Amino acid sequence: MSEIILMADARVAAVPVEDNGEPLVDVRKALLVDDRKHEDSRGAEVHLRRGVLERLLTAQALLPDGLRLLFVEGYRPPPLQRLYFERYADELRAAHPDWPAGRVRSAASRFVSPPALAPHSAGAAVDLTLVDPDGRELDLGTPMNAGPEQSDGACYTGARNITAEARAHRAVLGAALGAAGLVNYPTEWWHWSYGDRYWALATGAPAALYGPQESVCG
Repeated sequence: MSEIILMADARVAAVPVEDNGEPLVDVRKALLVDDRKHEDSRGAEVHLRRGVLERLLTAQALLPDGLRLLFVEGYRPPPLQRLYFERYADELRAAHPDWPAGRVRSAASRFVSPPALAPHSAGAAVDLTLVDPDGRELDLGTPMNAGPEQSDGACYTGARNITAEARAHRAVLGAALGAAGLVNYPTEWWHWSYGDRYWALATGAPAALYGPQESVCG
């Protein structure tokens, strides 16, 4: 996609879902996992649909020698997704009291997906970064989860207001994940997905493979 399509776009919502029933699986035995999100999700966040994990392992094998993926967050229960979305929408309403509801929803979707469409709640999305052989995070331009306002837009994957080194690291990450079949949400360099509605729209698939899951147990 040459244009940036936000998650709130009607074209995303129009994609049908034909859930293939793949289970959510624990990624901790397969990937290096960071614990910065564990307090919020109570362990749910270390799960992904099996097909997504398989593609992450493919991507990791494609990285230059010594580099590894650092998994931060996968599945996000719908109530937590709603909390994140409304919290950010409230911040935007407070900062821009003249904005109509539609503009608030669209702007909020740059950083947090609308709950009904959220790839994380389908177990289809992952937030991740790169680490060196010693487990140190590489510079990818912004901290993970830096919002558009906080980062002056540097969180956008194609942002130019980052260093050449950070751009190179984003390119390495993107090349591996893209080759494995995942797609990036272009307002968040760290967010990649497979099998969700956004992925289907980006790739031309006729339907999403994964729909929202109410819990890790299905």
